[in-house]
Amino acid sequence: MHFETKVLHAGIEPDPVTGAIMTPIYQTSTYVQAAPGDHKGYEYARTQNPTRDVLQQNIAALEGAAYGLCFSTGMGAVDAVAKLLAPGDEVIATNDLYGGTYRLFTKIFANYGIVFHFVNMGDEAAVRAKVNARTKLLWAETPTNPLLRIIDIKAMSVIAKEAGALLAVDNTFASPYLQQPMALGADLVMHSVTKYIGGHSDLVMGALVMNDPTLQERLSYIQNSCGATPGPMDCFLALRGIKTLHLRMQRHCENGEAVATYLAEHPLVGKVYWPGFEEHPGHAVARSQMKGFGGMISFTLRNDSIEAAMAFLKSTKLFSLAESLGGVESLVGHPATMTHASIPREERIANGLSDSLIRLSVGVEHIDDLLDDLSKALMATR
Repeated sequence: MHFETKVLHAGIEPDPVTGAIMTPIYQTSTYVQAAPGDHKGYEYARTQNPTRDVLQQNIAALEGAAYGLCFSTGMGAVDAVAKLLAPGDEVIATNDLYGGTYRLFTKIFANYGIVFHFVNMGDEAAVRAKVNARTKLLWAETPTNPLLRIIDIKAMSVIAKEAGALLAVDNTFASPYLQQPMALGADLVMHSVTKYIGGHSDLVMGALVMNDPTLQERLSYIQNSCGATPGPMDCFLALRGIKTLHLRMQRHCENGEAVATYLAEHPLVGKVYWPGFEEHPGHAVARSQMKGFGGMISFTLRNDSIEAAMAFLKSTKLFSLAESLGGVESLVGHPATMTHASIPREERIANGLSDSLIRLSVGVEHIDDLLDDLSKALMATR
């Protein structure tokens, strides 16, 4: 079944009671039992919900995986993976990653004796240098947030398997339409469903997919025990958003390429970070493991100052200044003070994330309107 068909049909059947073609919103907290333990597969909504079950099956199918689990937030999904670990275990993570993930690792789980190493995962030798008998997890984002670096998933899979560790890939920036890490050797794929999968900036959710039944059982136990499960209304909205994922991602890619090219040629722009450029150091790997290069772009200004960046951020109209990404509308953000503010400045600077970096989530508006908006905002930085 092709992807475009999966978004509409995989794991989804008409409602068995009414024949409704859209999955119903099972807005209930509990289920009546004929006798203790004699029920129809559902006991309590934290543990199972029919709307959530369909969404989990659908997302798993989109990633080419056997199992899916949804969580109330993307961080809830990351948290569940971290709870697979024990004191003394070590994690190798990319040094360019979402600030919330960094915060969870360093401020929460490091307190429980788990050791985290943040390295440039584009350098296989640097990753191997941190591997030891205590390594239990490799955590990769690709493309990374916010510098759009590319990590070779196949190469990381080889390293993880040699170490007897799990490889988890945050696939949020790419979406299942552009990249499917399971086919490249990942053990777990994580999504902030809030972003491209939901696609309409109207829900907050996370997801994990996997093939190993034992891993699914362990994570399902954590999901139920810790309770970070999404409500049925959000699951319904995610299912609705998924139905146009392929169409939206095509436009995100088209507009992203046009915006990246425009910025790269503009005299008031400094460096543009976008893996679609041939000169991007990860371009060849991106071409080999991605279907397209997406709508996420970061850049600096020729006047590489915080004052110029703020002038730009205050001047856009269609690019709304806001947290998050991946919605149909275009957004602009300042990672140093917004999404990555929890990372110490010296670490951000060392990893290449400057105070003046600007991040764009290019939406599906008409490209001429987006370029006009950028042009006017850039003029404010002179």
